[in-house]
Amino acid sequence: MMRILGIETSCDETAAAVVALDDAGAPQILSNVVFSQIEEHTAFGGVVPEIAARAHVEALDGIIEAALSEAGVELSQVDGIAATAGPGLIGGLIVGLMTAKAMAAASGKPLLPVNHLEGHALTARLTDDVAFPYLLLLVSGGHTQVILVRGVGDYQRWASTIDDALGEAFDKTAKLLGLPYPGGPNVERQAALGDAKRFAFPRPLRGEDRLDFSFSGLKTAVRQTASAIAPLSDTDIADICAGFQRAITETLAERVGRSLEKFRTLYPQVERPALVVAGGVAANKAIRATLDELCPRHEMRLVAPPIALCTDNAAMIAWAGIERMRAGLESADAQSFAPRSRWPLDEDAAPIIGSGKRGAKA
Repeated sequence: MMRILGIETSCDETAAAVVALDDAGAPQILSNVVFSQIEEHTAFGGVVPEIAARAHVEALDGIIEAALSEAGVELSQVDGIAATAGPGLIGGLIVGLMTAKAMAAASGKPLLPVNHLEGHALTARLTDDVAFPYLLLLVSGGHTQVILVRGVGDYQRWASTIDDALGEAFDKTAKLLGLPYPGGPNVERQAALGDAKRFAFPRPLRGEDRLDFSFSGLKTAVRQTASAIAPLSDTDIADICAGFQRAITETLAERVGRSLEKFRTLYPQVERPALVVAGGVAANKAIRATLDELCPRHEMRLVAPPIALCTDNAAMIAWAGIERMRAGLESADAQSFAPRSRWPLDEDAAPIIGSGKRGAKA
């Protein structure tokens, strides 16, 4: 049996988990402990990096202890320690990675610096044993990307947002409408009460051959609409949220559909090809329903891991560590690995805002 301790501190969740492979090679999540910092950031309407880093320092030791206890193992019984090393808020990354380095050095266990996005990319193999290659739609507060996953450590970015990430668009819309933090779930709740046909919001990049996304224009349209009818009633807010969410789902259906067509053309031999959706925004029920309807039209299946494994968690980091160990991708100089605020999965892709790689305007 292989057991890996995972540590995740890239944003505002402090998390630790133990994931194992049993004697038959089947994965098991032995523990997955997540401490959310929502209360610490609610008053500010978003994550404050300094507060997040301090909260990680205060909580991480206890979270790791809880994860080991729940898994019923001692540190001496794990086969490696995986920690998120980027991308994310640099303060939080430093806390998690330095803790992992200290534990690895003290215990003599291998250290596995993990790309947070790779954790999302490989989760479907933990939950659904998805075979390579497959497509990943990553939708979170900081990323909106379509990535071809060809193997562990082998990724090709097909599409990214050219401005705002999808989660960012949800959060900014919520803030504009006076909805509490976290914005995405509150926009979704209001959308369920509203009339999606009342306001005509744009569908950015619709009809363009490129596969990328854009949400800045949609966000601007929401702001202009809200300003034009201010002061807003509860009905106005619900109708704006419903129209905004409908524009999002229709945009995703059109944009992602083009990537599915490309995948089917390039890989006609793949049986039961999969579109994997991951990231915090994947918890949105309307988005999941849209993708669930879209995939069969392209003879593909949608794989959506449980919501607890779509949002930030350490089980996905531990699993990525297992995948990297099995693939022989351990780093000999892991102890000298520095945390990275930007770290794209496809490091050969041209820099673009939203790709996770710093460019001229990023």
